[in-house]
Amino acid sequence: MNQPPRSPDYFTDVSNLLAKHKLVEGLVRRQDMPHHDLVETLVQKQNRTELQKHLDQLPTLVLANVLDALSADDRLIVWNLVREDRKEDIRRDMSEAGRLSLGLEAKPRVRSMVMRVFDLYEGKLRQITIESKTDLQHYTPIWIDLVMPEEEQLAWANDVFDVELPNPNELTDLETSARFYVEENGQVHLHSDFLLDRKDESRNVAVAFVLNKGMLFSVRNRELPVFRLQRSRAKAESGYVSEAKDVLLDLYAAEVEYSANALEDVYAELENVGRQVFRSHMTDDEAAKMLAAIAEEEDLNGRIRRNVLDTRRALSFLMRGRFLSETQHADVREILRDIESLDGHTAFLFNKINFQMDAIVGLINVNQNKDIKRLTIISVIFMPLNLLAGMGGMSEFTMMTQSLPWPWAYGLFALGLLSIGWLTYLGLHVFERRKQKPDAAVRRK
Repeated sequence: MNQPPRSPDYFTDVSNLLAKHKLVEGLVRRQDMPHHDLVETLVQKQNRTELQKHLDQLPTLVLANVLDALSADDRLIVWNLVREDRKEDIRRDMSEAGRLSLGLEAKPRVRSMVMRVFDLYEGKLRQITIESKTDLQHYTPIWIDLVMPEEEQLAWANDVFDVELPNPNELTDLETSARFYVEENGQVHLHSDFLLDRKDESRNVAVAFVLNKGMLFSVRNRELPVFRLQRSRAKAESGYVSEAKDVLLDLYAAEVEYSANALEDVYAELENVGRQVFRSHMTDDEAAKMLAAIAEEEDLNGRIRRNVLDTRRALSFLMRGRFLSETQHADVREILRDIESLDGHTAFLFNKINFQMDAIVGLINVNQNKDIKRLTIISVIFMPLNLLAGMGGMSEFTMMTQSLPWPWAYGLFALGLLSIGWLTYLGLHVFERRKQKPDAAVRRK
């Protein structure tokens, strides 16, 4: 860990107070006097109070360096006299060996919590390893990227660079006036949505940007492909960025490019659905699956349209605020032209999605009409049969067939019912074929 030089005066003062503390306690223990335990307790309390007052006056970093320089026994004595509200800050500034001697292991960090710091080195972005607030003070970065940062990391940036960064968990949908603004101290704040498109997840992730004193701060609660792409490009290509505003504009440009790629995926998925829609037959279950797939693509298309609209507002804000150079203005105009082309694609996709949804709903209606037609045919066939069965159940039927054995009577009656049903079905079939012939002739004309 990089540490500033230790002040020998502070170390000497603490060492002298510790020596005095041990000397007085040793003398009191060797004395034979009445109420020995009470006197020893009072003397220890007085000495510890004097040492504690001195420790309270020491700055956090100085006290951490003093603790590192003390012996293990003295370090434990001093640590027990440090106020509880200061221990966490002092622990962070102590060396690893000093923490281990006190039984204070380094605070485990969740891997998803990331603080990436970049500066310019030979025209390329260079990532700097940051382990403490002191490390930040030794560099002049142009981009600090925080993904799910701890409050400790936010506090480091706030203290070192005098900037107020928002908590990523509090980034929600805001009014336009609250998304882009300039503070009195000159800090430029932008809150934008970036697309996260995966097979199992599609969502918009809010990102807060702050431009302050030639540095760009970005805060979010999820890792995004656009930021990973930007880091890779800027690290590999010399002269890709030259200042913080270049990084910001390239992030917006990469977001437009990423949205265009997502639109291509929407096109491919809709083409696949279209080939299935125009088949000769489709079951209701297949139609339901295709409707769900189209609904997902419609949602993604809407997110893309919202994202590019948000990006357009952010770029317009930067142009109106006169924060950009002439070269950067030209870059912004190029990005805006790309956004205009994406607007046309999203509008076309909405029309295509509506057409395919109407086609699928129409096929579902055709299937339902076929079912209703079958039920109607069955009803027409059984209508005369129900009438005859009702008549056959009357007492007159028994009087008419009293000369015949009942098996013959009921057998002949059932045969008559089947014959009438068959003749009705044939009549409906002939009627349907005669109806289809004029329709075919009209279509040929």
